[in-house]
Amino acid sequence: MSGKWRKVITAMVAGGWLLSMAGVASAQGGYGAQGSQTPQAPSKDKPPADNKLTLDDAPPPVNPEEDAAYKAFTDVALTDYQKKISLGEAFAQKYPQSRYLPVIYSNLTSDYLQTGQVPKMEEIGEKEIALRPDDVQVLAILGQTIPRALSSSTANPDQELEKAEKYSKRAIELTPTLPKPPNITDEGFVTAKNQTLAMAHSGLGLVYVRRGKYADAIPELEASVKVDPTPDPVNYYLLGMANEKTSHFEDSQTAFNKCATMPGSLQATCKKGAEEAKKLAETQMSAPK
Repeated sequence: MSGKWRKVITAMVAGGWLLSMAGVASAQGGYGAQGSQTPQAPSKDKPPADNKLTLDDAPPPVNPEEDAAYKAFTDVALTDYQKKISLGEAFAQKYPQSRYLPVIYSNLTSDYLQTGQVPKMEEIGEKEIALRPDDVQVLAILGQTIPRALSSSTANPDQELEKAEKYSKRAIELTPTLPKPPNITDEGFVTAKNQTLAMAHSGLGLVYVRRGKYADAIPELEASVKVDPTPDPVNYYLLGMANEKTSHFEDSQTAFNKCATMPGSLQATCKKGAEEAKKLAETQMSAPK
């Protein structure tokens, strides 16, 4: 993962995974700014809608040991990835039915990504999506990372691309509809949503690139760099390549030039791509848009 996306993911976690926590709060009674549980008192004025009392109706029992283990996890510095992984995995194993699991799994998804453990990231991320299908940040992380991690040794690459497509589209669908949680500013909420959408559009664009559907990839990659507060040079590189493959040579040159101005390992490659696109624009007819 590029240094740029390490910073983005860390910033998302620092924000308390606020987009996903909006869903967790509504389902579980609310989380405070630091992710701590805020139990809701039962109403004394309203009778229960159903007079039957079942185990499903009962609130989760208070467990001081579980609460202490959760606090120990959240108290660890965000950049101490290995410690958070160790505590998080131990927590999930000991408390497999915990109300805190969505927070644990969301953080572990990021931690495994930050430490380059993509298979574990995918495993934990899918556990989180099974619990919280509307966790848009985990959906976006999976959607972008899975196609970037594909290699010649990947088992079932078509299946992996199908999953990445599903996760990315789901994040794109849900993110604009999310209500703003109370513990984030308007500006911070817009930034978090844009970063999530940038990852999701990037992931979907790369899925199309890997399938050779370059015309479909272009609008997704354009959407990614448009909403991203700090655009990823990888997306400009992919946009340059997709435009070249569809004979949009001037657009290809523009994208490669933007990539070439950004620090990182792609600078030389993008500079060469811009030069090639310029030559093609001078010698071949560009396709209409």
